[in-house]
Amino acid sequence: MTDTIRERLLSLDLPAGDPHDLPSSPKRFPDGCHARVEIPSVEGPGPMTAVVEEARRQGVVIHRVSQGSGIMMLTDAEIREMLAVGRAHGIEVSLFVGPRNAWDITPDAFTPAGRAAALRHAGMDQVVYALEDIRRGCDLGLRSVLVADEGLLWLTHELKAAGDLPRDLVVKVSVSLGASNPASIRLMERLGAGTYNVPTALTLARLAGIRQAVGIPLDVYVEAPDDFGGFVRLYEIPEIVRVASPVYIKFGLRNAASVYPSGIHLEEVAIRQCREKVRRAALGLRLLRQFWPDVKISAPGAPDLGLPVAM
Repeated sequence: MTDTIRERLLSLDLPAGDPHDLPSSPKRFPDGCHARVEIPSVEGPGPMTAVVEEARRQGVVIHRVSQGSGIMMLTDAEIREMLAVGRAHGIEVSLFVGPRNAWDITPDAFTPAGRAAALRHAGMDQVVYALEDIRRGCDLGLRSVLVADEGLLWLTHELKAAGDLPRDLVVKVSVSLGASNPASIRLMERLGAGTYNVPTALTLARLAGIRQAVGIPLDVYVEAPDDFGGFVRLYEIPEIVRVASPVYIKFGLRNAASVYPSGIHLEEVAIRQCREKVRRAALGLRLLRQFWPDVKISAPGAPDLGLPVAM
């Protein structure tokens, strides 16, 4: 029976199992490169500026920053300031959709069994609020949003196709959605994902299997926050990039304070943590280049990035 199932999976252009021989990925970003760098939890203009300053000091190219508190937790002026910095330095700015179960009155997100639904949307009113959050960001020049709900992902794709949202909007799927096998992540791709953040504990063989099934870039934490496992996989970066290219190498921070939802009361902590993430990126990229001197890393402002636009 197992052999029959494996044959059927192959006929669906899915791997028949995790490829433990770890084949090199033949896929690349549109510019022909293997890897890019993402700094997560960049929660406002102060942390954004700190990322750019520290990147210059460390000699690191940053391709994307992402934020977790939500578009709704930033003022128009703060969003415009972040987007202006992104435009000036060729950095994609990806802001999370704000309305979600974890900010709502439901207790589910705070129970052991309900945590998996914390960033999804309950009821159609919350979906409407989420789409309004995206529309507001796009009206300010945002061209990359971060989602964690399959329905919102599909609706965003449909609204892009209808012209209600910009067609060049990048839809990045959060690690919190949790899909972790080739079939599930292919489904996310078909629903409109432009880039997918895989769970933090996937082995190289599992990453290689996902890469065989999907074409979109994978976002891979090589240092994960404590609430996502706290793994520090810096020495694995060359192999992660080799088997899973194209990859956004994502530098979280272990032993860091939670800054969600962020604000002035947490700004100094968020700034210091962002500086350290960039320093971690410098450490990780040194290893990548040491063990794979010919690796190709994108230049700033690559054409397919969701770069902010002037409005």
